[in-house]
Amino acid sequence: MSDTSPTDPVGETFEAQRDRLRAVAYRMLGSHADAEDVVQEAWLRLSRQDTATIDNLAGWLTTVVGRISLDVLRSRQAHPEASYDDRLAELVVTVDDGPAPEDDVALADSVGLALLVVLESLRPSERLAFVLHDLFAVPFDEIGQILGKSTDATKMLASRARRKVQTTERPTAAGREQREVVQAFLTAARRGDFEGLLRVLDPEVRLTVDTPNGVVVTLGATKVAAGARLGAGAAARHRAVLVNGLPGFVSWREDGTPLSVVAFTVADGRIVAIATVVDPARLASMDLPDPG
Repeated sequence: MSDTSPTDPVGETFEAQRDRLRAVAYRMLGSHADAEDVVQEAWLRLSRQDTATIDNLAGWLTTVVGRISLDVLRSRQAHPEASYDDRLAELVVTVDDGPAPEDDVALADSVGLALLVVLESLRPSERLAFVLHDLFAVPFDEIGQILGKSTDATKMLASRARRKVQTTERPTAAGREQREVVQAFLTAARRGDFEGLLRVLDPEVRLTVDTPNGVVVTLGATKVAAGARLGAGAAARHRAVLVNGLPGFVSWREDGTPLSVVAFTVADGRIVAIATVVDPARLASMDLPDPG
């Protein structure tokens, strides 16, 4: 809800920018609640600013939203164990029988979530450079000012991020290569093959687990591989699925109770993000396929 006054020219200008600013913050943070908080903080900063000194109000607001979002991302990175209520969007699980022509529309609709999952795996500076430049056309020199980096260094950050997300820009998120990487991960996990897990995990892989007590985040291939090796024997049955178009699997206990839903995001032949649901209440509410 806005605190701006409709008769205030600055407030009117802000309101005209609100949706775009919210979109910037959401792409940066992947959380609607956090995006709203960032936009509101931007309004508070604007209300304390002498607007006569601002040549380009839209650009100024974008810069402020970028800086606040960057602070939030860095705080998350410093405390990866923290829970975020809005971290995992609604998941649609379907049996993975290989891509079929009629699946194209569903896969295309999933790309938005797939992109957010990949963005979660980026470093804060990479994410800022990619989101602001590639999604919102902010010039590199302005992004560099936010990051305290040169224009060339900022271009390199965006280029590195672009390579990581390019596999989500078309509806082939669960192609053959991605499936093979996921299968290699599962095989290594079942065998307790730590080195095998490290070979298929990006060094900066991000694991997000939706538990009954909130969402827990683990960063880094070593920690993720250790957890995967230790937890590999918990399930009795697995079935390959698509989770919002991403390759994944569902696990069940011996009695047929769902144990977990897992989705993988693969870029450049490595897993860059893993989204997992183990919360029994959420699993019970999901439309899951039969164990088969």
